[in-house]
Amino acid sequence: ICKRGKVTMISKIIKDFFLKRKVNKKLLNYQLQVSSDKIVKVGVLIDGNYFTNQEKLISEILKYGIEKNNIEILSFVNKNKKTLLEKFDYFFRKDISLGGLFKSERVTNFTEQHFDLLISYYDVQKPALLLVSKSSKAKFKVGFQTIDKRINHLSINSVAENYTEFISELFKYLKILKKI
Repeated sequence: ICKRGKVTMISKIIKDFFLKRKVNKKLLNYQLQVSSDKIVKVGVLIDGNYFTNQEKLISEILKYGIEKNNIEILSFVNKNKKTLLEKFDYFFRKDISLGGLFKSERVTNFTEQHFDLLISYYDVQKPALLLVSKSSKAKFKVGFQTIDKRINHLSINSVAENYTEFISELFKYLKILKKI
């Protein structure tokens, strides 16, 4: 590894450390608000470095009656994932300051939207994704069981590769909760 690569790797580790501390501090007294609203507008937050089947995930959501124009996706990506950047909104680690402030309009716009449902589609805890999920003004938040329980109203025991199972379980529970 060249000297520049080591510096970049060290700076990523340091930034993730500070972001993780910021997320944990914000979660200390955080209480999820409960809403009885029906699901119409859906936000999907994806770790685009790991899960790249966004189109298939959207198709699966559409099967349950959500309209395509009511689905918004934001992907967290590394700079080398240029193919995703053409189709979906995205953000990088550099779009969040060390203090946990969003420097990108894409991230701010996403977190400020009042989604009826936020699907946090990542099963590995990354500080940048946790911060966006926590900061979202979504009324009902869903994610994977492997993610901090304080972030989501509902956690589903599945893995990111099995998006059909995840979405099927999600909508089964949404029906039980009378949200669809």
